[in-house]
Amino acid sequence: MSACTPTRPSDPTPTRRAHPPHSPPPAPRRCFRVAGEDVSASIAVFLIALPLSLGIALATGAPLQAGLVAAAVGGLVAGRLGGSALQVSGPAAGLTVVTADLIQRYGWRTTCAITVLAGLAQLVLGCLRVARTALAVSPAIVHGMLAGIGVTIAVAQLHIVLGGSPQSAVLDNVRALPAQLARLHPAAVAVSALTLALLLLWPRLPGPAGRLLRKVPAPLVAVTGATATASLTGLTLPKVELPSWRSHALAGLPEGPALGLVAAVLTITLVCSVQSLLGAVAVDKLVASRPGPAVRVHRSDLDRELLGQGAANIVSGALGGLPVAGVAVRSTANVNSGAVSRNSTMLHGVLVVVAALLMVPVLELIPLASLAALVMAVGIQMVSLHHIRTVTRHREVLVYAATTLGVVLLGVLQGVALGIAVAVATALHRLTRTRITHDEQEGVHHVRVRGQLTFLAVPRLSRALHLVPHGAHAVVELDGSFMDHAAYESLQDWQKTHTAQGGTAEFTGRRGGLSLTPGDQADASGTTDVAGPTEVAGPAGLSAATGCRCRPWTPWRNHQCERPPTTPESAPPATADAGTTPDAGATPGAGTGSSIGKGTHPDGARDGRPAAPLAPGRGGHRLARGISAFQRNTAPLVRGELARLAREGQRPSQLFLTCADSRLVTSMITSSGPGDLFVVRNVGNLVPLPGAESGDDSVAAAIEYAVEVLQVRSITVCGHSGCGAMQALLGSEPGGAQTPLRRWLRHGRPSLERMADDSRPWARLAGRQPADAVEQLCLTNVVQQLEHLRAHESVARALAAGALELHGMYFHVGEAQAYLLTGAEEDQVFDHVREEDDVAV
Repeated sequence: MSACTPTRPSDPTPTRRAHPPHSPPPAPRRCFRVAGEDVSASIAVFLIALPLSLGIALATGAPLQAGLVAAAVGGLVAGRLGGSALQVSGPAAGLTVVTADLIQRYGWRTTCAITVLAGLAQLVLGCLRVARTALAVSPAIVHGMLAGIGVTIAVAQLHIVLGGSPQSAVLDNVRALPAQLARLHPAAVAVSALTLALLLLWPRLPGPAGRLLRKVPAPLVAVTGATATASLTGLTLPKVELPSWRSHALAGLPEGPALGLVAAVLTITLVCSVQSLLGAVAVDKLVASRPGPAVRVHRSDLDRELLGQGAANIVSGALGGLPVAGVAVRSTANVNSGAVSRNSTMLHGVLVVVAALLMVPVLELIPLASLAALVMAVGIQMVSLHHIRTVTRHREVLVYAATTLGVVLLGVLQGVALGIAVAVATALHRLTRTRITHDEQEGVHHVRVRGQLTFLAVPRLSRALHLVPHGAHAVVELDGSFMDHAAYESLQDWQKTHTAQGGTAEFTGRRGGLSLTPGDQADASGTTDVAGPTEVAGPAGLSAATGCRCRPWTPWRNHQCERPPTTPESAPPATADAGTTPDAGATPGAGTGSSIGKGTHPDGARDGRPAAPLAPGRGGHRLARGISAFQRNTAPLVRGELARLAREGQRPSQLFLTCADSRLVTSMITSSGPGDLFVVRNVGNLVPLPGAESGDDSVAAAIEYAVEVLQVRSITVCGHSGCGAMQALLGSEPGGAQTPLRRWLRHGRPSLERMADDSRPWARLAGRQPADAVEQLCLTNVVQQLEHLRAHESVARALAAGALELHGMYFHVGEAQAYLLTGAEEDQVFDHVREEDDVAV
């Protein structure tokens, strides 16, 4: 055994130290503890929620206390019972139009009862576990609904900004605008203009001082500035009036037509549920992309979130509050302020209660025009240009526009129903719309099918196929994911006829595996997947695959897709790299391409004998076939994206530094595509320390280029199981010839020394012990290379500026399981990356 081999016991789990007998006993563990991050985040959210809650209550025509009640209940009840730890609930701008309409129709007490009934409906939906169904609603419908509500809010609040009173309908407000402009109230306009100016300019304050001041929320600054100006100048304006809590109106029995009340409950339930569930999903994405050290926050439980929102609406309605839903502005502020648990949401609710009870004299100084300007700005922001660009890119502008106009002109429920109808009609149109073309290029007839191939397209398909002359070579390109039985039989009949007349036919498509032979049958459902490439030649109509049929990342054995050998001499030799997986009987380091183990030389020779030269027509033919399959099947699909990258240049967000082992396919493991990762591969995923003697300019240059030129946001060092470089390190003996491989592996000796150092904790896997010393060294090597990364000047500067994160990763080849490095310096643990986790490496 080498002197560098660790002498520790096989159990790497740190042992608990016994309590010293003469020291005082440890303090009892507190049952409730609030992190400092949650306290600061709750204050930030409270400062945003207070003016917005009053403004939304003003916009709905409800008592102003109703906004404070909803904010407090949303924080305390939904925050405690909901399934999203960091989502903040309260009165939402998306409910303004609905609530205002209900108050106009049924009065305030009945509206509160409707809120209670909507909460009960949410509880039923949560118990039925149908929360995921709400996510099936097209984003274009949701964005269109919010845009329509935003337009309605902005037009209505514009009247208050100008010093007047809004009408009940959007068209009435639009028609009344000319008369309102003729009767401007200068004081109201001045206060509103000041509020909007502060809202717009405060987030853009420059310099270090501006960065410090921007920590105070812009809505609070805007309302406070407008209130102080109005008070100091003595402007006569309508202001907030908070009657005594003794006269606060609570929910009453619902009164009105039963059908109208049912529609109202369904509307509140739909809008609250969809907005809350989509907000919970958005919060999960914000948490995953939050910079700084990773804090484990559980992903949202959508069914529990629905139950929490239902309970909050029951309590809010019963106490005379507005309907409650997840609010994007407050949730974003909560995440960006560093909240780590649901305590921040609950503390914000406590602060709202304190303000509602103790700050009434201060709140009554706020001009209504300032609150109206604040809510109008929120309504304008709900018409998001980013959303419009997104729906345009996905060709859903018609759905977005129909929903928006329907909400503005008809109402929220009617607008959403209209949007769903247009979305269904658009989907059916796309399903039935298939483009079929025929052209001739250099004697080859191309029939191209774009879209889904159903019985509706069979007549046009037959016309295009009959344009191919007898005896000609035809290529049929099927660019779609669905083919029904009628289209399948039509293609099969044409293929048999065409080949019987001396022609040839080649079928290509987005997916591999389709063979249109006389014996083929569609599945029991009468449908088949579009696939290719398959060439059908000769009068007999026999099919023979000319390309690899392996689909991306489906089970394969080194892509052994050649035709079966016709003679014993043509059979390839049985070697470890011809379909044998290293973790299923192969020795470590053998047959792994770039693995360097005992008995394997890095240039491919084994046991000291030079490797046999590649037989002509085997490896070279396989490479050429792979390139041909890419040009035929994959290149048409990625050409547009690669053309964009060629124009704009590469802008990857991550540097991925891993081993050169052939089993590590970085794009497969990370589900990444062109332009996503800047990859550096070397033997042993080593990061040499900078310096004249031990440095390595190639790796250092890649790191410097990635950090300073490409400005990547994270660097990941990825090790793997069965690493030949780590085996070579463990088996190395002092002395011997200094080959290039030995000189390179000297950069891994600090990892050996780290593992043999008893004063340092061992890196370990969560849930099990390392299988052997090689796996222990692979884990330790990842931790050590991260330390080497920090020694590079460019990395150190980016880390100090908070512009870069470092991640450690271990990939077990045999298990196809990734592990991410977690824990502090004293507890380096590689934890599972589970299938349901949304982790960005």
